[in-house]
Amino acid sequence: MAETWLVVGLGNPGPRYELTRHNVGQLVVDVLAERRGEGFKAHKANARVAETWLRPGGPKIILAKPNSFMNVSGGPVAGLAKFYGIEPDRIVVVHDELDIPFDTVKLKIGGGHGGHNGVRDVAKALDTAEFPRVRVGIGRPPGRQDAADWVLDPFGATERQNLPILLGDAADAVEQLIGEGLLAAQQKHHAPRA
Repeated sequence: MAETWLVVGLGNPGPRYELTRHNVGQLVVDVLAERRGEGFKAHKANARVAETWLRPGGPKIILAKPNSFMNVSGGPVAGLAKFYGIEPDRIVVVHDELDIPFDTVKLKIGGGHGGHNGVRDVAKALDTAEFPRVRVGIGRPPGRQDAADWVLDPFGATERQNLPILLGDAADAVEQLIGEGLLAAQQKHHAPRA
């Protein structure tokens, strides 16, 4: 049987947050579903899921968007992991990252949560921080704007122009991580742009 991966896009539910910086993880998961012509369905683990494949023949991918607010993402993630029988090393968490410039994607496994409450809650619920992460750069707020307000703001006009490229890069990173492994994905996405 082909291995199964869970790819979770972190964010907040509802139209108010849909296109905010904090929801970039869910936007990436949307791109992955669109590429495969899949829609999301309600799941009892308090999430919306789309079951698909990386490519015909495998690996299987469960794309998921928790219905909970960001800071309590762990419950739905742990519920999905249990339902599908997926270990943490096959759970890819896609999330926004303040400490990475906008238009940059970085990948890692484990480590701290860097103050990201969604990642913190997932690590707590899974009882480990050792899961792969695709970190989508949103950059720091300009001037003295509070980071908490910044992440809940919609993307600015210039960002919106480049957002499809960023989401595509992050979706590519998820596919490469699952298909070729962390190192190959890091070598491609951490290299300076030509």
